[in-house]
Amino acid sequence: MQKSSNEGRLPKRRLLIVFGTRPEGLKCFPVASAALAHEAFHTEICVTAQHRDMLDQIISLTGLPVHYDLDIMRPGQTLFDVSERVLKGMESVLEHARPDIVMVQGDTTTAMAAALAAFYKRIPVAHIEAGLRSHNIDSPFPEELNRKIIGDIAKWHFAPTAEARNNLLAEGKPADSILVTGNTVIDTLLHFSGMLDNDDLMSAEMAARFSFIDVSKKLVLVTGHRRENFDGGIERICKALKVLAARGDVSIVFPVHPNPNVRNVVRAELADIPNVHLIDPQEYLPFLYLQKKSYLVLTDSGGVQEEAPSLGKPVLVMRENTERPEGVAAGTARLVGTDVDVILRTATNLLDDESAYRNMAERHNPYGDGKASQRILEELSHA
Repeated sequence: MQKSSNEGRLPKRRLLIVFGTRPEGLKCFPVASAALAHEAFHTEICVTAQHRDMLDQIISLTGLPVHYDLDIMRPGQTLFDVSERVLKGMESVLEHARPDIVMVQGDTTTAMAAALAAFYKRIPVAHIEAGLRSHNIDSPFPEELNRKIIGDIAKWHFAPTAEARNNLLAEGKPADSILVTGNTVIDTLLHFSGMLDNDDLMSAEMAARFSFIDVSKKLVLVTGHRRENFDGGIERICKALKVLAARGDVSIVFPVHPNPNVRNVVRAELADIPNVHLIDPQEYLPFLYLQKKSYLVLTDSGGVQEEAPSLGKPVLVMRENTERPEGVAAGTARLVGTDVDVILRTATNLLDDESAYRNMAERHNPYGDGKASQRILEELSHA
């Protein structure tokens, strides 16, 4: 009798990957893509659409299938709204999908509520990018608490760095539940960076899209959107940018977040300043192109702190603390807060002192080697 090709194999485990924002989508993409092709898993994807338009950009870019779409986004939504809609929406998804594992990423309200829903259904949770801590529950808000809640629920903790692993051990997580993988955002970045480098037509399209940038000047790329900077921080950042723009040898590009607490202030302060280009938020590939072309990056974003060093770009972190201290320790990033003088002093030093610039730009990126997804799936397939 001829044996079935499936005889002797373990049944596929049902894996449900849940995300709802652009950063989550980017960081889940390499894991989801590999899991969909992995013989050990039957993989489905659930999106909450906590950020509808920005998430849809990533779905379009990556071509990932969407099996469940909660479509929760509403104008003016609050943390209460997002938490309630994700938690309730996940109830029916979990009943239909019957996953063996629910996978979430990072620190969003989507990730926290999806993990909580899985806990209520007694389904084990795998947490990508586990263990990041600022040790300040109010900053970043609400992300610091979201991560800690997921950490108390998760069965598998996929820590991007050794420091993240140490944070989890200090909180009493079992050592055998933690695996240091690197960050999946580096997997994604290297994938698409290679596309930009190897596709002449794509590169030409990007150059045409940003033809307003003066290539004879040093490009300073800026992002800012953190809630903790709404109370005066954005204004101080803008004051510093005005002074930098007056140098004449820099071109500042600032994709302005749509939140009125950011957009209204930035446009009021910088709309008519020479050498400052205020543009709409960019899709992933255009923003990656800007990072690759930049000389220096100023940001309060978490993901950019990881991405830019992989491209050899120094990062000034415009926050008082960060849950990604590895970059600061490695010398690829510096905490400058929103103090005007500190931002200007640090940025000016990097713009004027080539040795100081190289000292940051050539440091080793601590956030990964592009193989995080491979490690995650290898661990889960044998768990």
